[in-house]
Amino acid sequence: MITWQVAADGPLLRLDTRLSHALVHPDRASELLADLGNIQVAVPVLVVVLVYVGRRGRATGLDRWWLPPLAAAVLMALVPAIVVPLKELIARGGTPAVPPGTGYYPSGHTATAMIAYGASALVLLPRLRTVYARRGVVIICALLVAGVSFGLVRRGYHWPLDVVASWCLGTVLLASLRLFLGRFLDRFRDGPQPK
Repeated sequence: MITWQVAADGPLLRLDTRLSHALVHPDRASELLADLGNIQVAVPVLVVVLVYVGRRGRATGLDRWWLPPLAAAVLMALVPAIVVPLKELIARGGTPAVPPGTGYYPSGHTATAMIAYGASALVLLPRLRTVYARRGVVIICALLVAGVSFGLVRRGYHWPLDVVASWCLGTVLLASLRLFLGRFLDRFRDGPQPK
């Protein structure tokens, strides 16, 4: 629905414009928050977590220890494969705070942050022993994504709908990863499946 509204210049765009004008106030803090969604920041965090989870899985003798890190890495690789064609197809212009051009919808930084930090949390959660550690990881992940989202809109790099669209995309992708990892963990707990 959001994509349709943006592509068809629907009524949500007027609300989006008003909201953007109310929120945009470029400052150094918003720029730093937005930078947390850069590939150079978010992807290395994911790589470190995937290496850790893979090594721990292999060290503990987990069957197919490589599968959760591989699934998260594939999911991260899907982000540009989905976002870049959408940017080209929609060709939405940027806010008045950025140079003229198109390709702002959906927000690649938001999608990158959501998948990198969210996938990190999902593969790490089964390795954490306490409820407090698991809650802490989920809270940190949510704060990072919220910080990136706020920073992008506050700095004027993206319209609010660009960010919301990436939340929707990220939710679908992370839910798919969660379902996949749940099936993997269920098989691991149940032992080998009879053939």
